[in-house]
Amino acid sequence: MRRRDFLKTGAAALVVTPMPALGDTVRRYRIEAGPASARLGEQGAAATDLWLYNGTSPGPEITALRGETLEVEFTNRLDVPTTMHWHGIRNLNEMDGVPNLTQAAIEPGESFTYRFPLKDAGTFWYHAHSKGWEQLARGLYGPLVVAETELPDPTRDVTLVADDWRLTDDYQLHEDSFGSLMDWSHQGRLGNWLTVNGKTDPVVSVAPGTVRLRLINAANARVLALRLEHKAPMRVVALDGAPCDPFDLQTIRLAPAQRADVMVEMPAGQLRLEEVSTGEPIGAAMLQADGAASPAAAQPEVTAWYDRPDLSGARVIDVHMQGGAMGNLALAEFEGEVLALRDLAQEHAKLWAFNGIVGGYHHQLADLALGEVAMLRVWNDTRWQHSMHLHGHHFWVDSKEFGEMARRVLRDTYLMAPGERADLVFVADNPGMWLFHCHMMEHHAAGMGAVISVT
Repeated sequence: MRRRDFLKTGAAALVVTPMPALGDTVRRYRIEAGPASARLGEQGAAATDLWLYNGTSPGPEITALRGETLEVEFTNRLDVPTTMHWHGIRNLNEMDGVPNLTQAAIEPGESFTYRFPLKDAGTFWYHAHSKGWEQLARGLYGPLVVAETELPDPTRDVTLVADDWRLTDDYQLHEDSFGSLMDWSHQGRLGNWLTVNGKTDPVVSVAPGTVRLRLINAANARVLALRLEHKAPMRVVALDGAPCDPFDLQTIRLAPAQRADVMVEMPAGQLRLEEVSTGEPIGAAMLQADGAASPAAAQPEVTAWYDRPDLSGARVIDVHMQGGAMGNLALAEFEGEVLALRDLAQEHAKLWAFNGIVGGYHHQLADLALGEVAMLRVWNDTRWQHSMHLHGHHFWVDSKEFGEMARRVLRDTYLMAPGERADLVFVADNPGMWLFHCHMMEHHAAGMGAVISVT
């Protein structure tokens, strides 16, 4: 049994206190990205040198209410360019944080103010989107929770950000493996050390009774599987921020960038959250409830943000995913030239393709009219799982993530199994240039991404 550190949910938010509002509907934060260290290991382990937001791992939890405007004054204290992406927010295109697509990269020492309306309540997160395969692995991410009518009670509404890190024996980042083509051509950069809220197996104080856990997978590539000890049931009430018809699970699988809100009944005492993706249970966090249970606040009745649209006139966008180790991609187009996979890998570190084209911001999958119904008809013709994320929109999908029976849910990130075909249905109601890519960050860097234009 590991020695545990107490971690009170919400403590990170104290690092960033909202400034006086510009009005009743504006929340303002200041965030800086810069070098910092944090102890990821157990008690007594050496601190790890990282890149962090406001010096904390994860970055400070941003909380706000639906209908408010969020304003974040961001300053880059790194020695390299960066940006911030607001994952899952149906955002203004110019605030989406994709360098060289929606904004210029924020250079060292420069600042940029992100300002956008919060249309939806739910569990979101923010992270670097410049060389994400490295900057996420160094720690540049944090949670964003948008509540419906009032800010959540941190003892009954608990955010848990899980990550796996690739550490050396002295608890430093394994920097020599950044850019490894072995990782880029296989599942991605898998780690060897699990943290929740930046700690090894923390104790998290909660209230006895009904508790909402907001689970976020911030890993580069690992699909996490989380369950409560004794296989206690978890009721799933939202996926990727979007409300869903509630259903019960014993184990919830989360691909990189996915989120799930689950309701649990917390007894007085302790209840362990475990990670079981390897088949060997690992302590993720210990939930600690002290005192007698009191009635939980009534949860507002929330329905899906929008219904699945009529598909009779939908635009079908075919996406044939190929590449990677043991794949069937022999050659692909890159920057206007058709090259063999061997040359793509060795000369350009490119290994994946959409429709025979190595992805990038130049590769436009479709130009949609505002309000048009679209269906991304995606075929994962590879040997690997892929965590497919669409910026600026959520999509309906008949998900096979929860067992043999398909479950129709609204998501912004969908985990596709090898060989799977899926239709991702959305209304193109948000104008701009929107990225569609694999959130296994190494897959994206190696070619698995393209742009959808909404005009």
